[in-house]
Amino acid sequence: MDALNDALTGIQDFLNMGGEVLKYFIVPLLFLLWTLIFERVWYFKTSLKGDVQAAIDTWEERAERRSKRAHQVRDALISRVEMKIDENMDMVKTMIALAPLFGLMGTVWGMIHVFDIMGITGGGDAKSMASGVFKATIPTMAGMVTAISGVFGNTYLDRVSTREKGLLEDHMTMDH
Repeated sequence: MDALNDALTGIQDFLNMGGEVLKYFIVPLLFLLWTLIFERVWYFKTSLKGDVQAAIDTWEERAERRSKRAHQVRDALISRVEMKIDENMDMVKTMIALAPLFGLMGTVWGMIHVFDIMGITGGGDAKSMASGVFKATIPTMAGMVTAISGVFGNTYLDRVSTREKGLLEDHMTMDH
């Protein structure tokens, strides 16, 4: 229990050092990003097989598979499953792109505060300026860590998505 309290205190201290942009933009973005990544992983591990099997079963029920109409039906079945596979993928990519920008916004926000302190104190207090610069760079680091971690999750999702789409097309043969 002590370790948990220490960890939570450390997280709270880190959030306080990073300022408002870290607390109200980057952390919620990180939470939403990984929620969507885990949702996609959950879908791939649970519901995807059923969606693929339903499309294949519908295709297999067709007696005729060589006409132009059959090709259109096949393309529509594949497209429906691909839409389910790609759900939220664009949102994940957008969040990955936004994370470093939010980090930069936090740095600019922090530097504005540093310049404000310099204006008030006349710029002679190097220690408070260094502390302000340190505090201003934390959101940049957090934004970059968020983006990099999201890139790893997105790479996995893209690989699984591409593989599953290819397998679906391979299983829907036009052999009759």
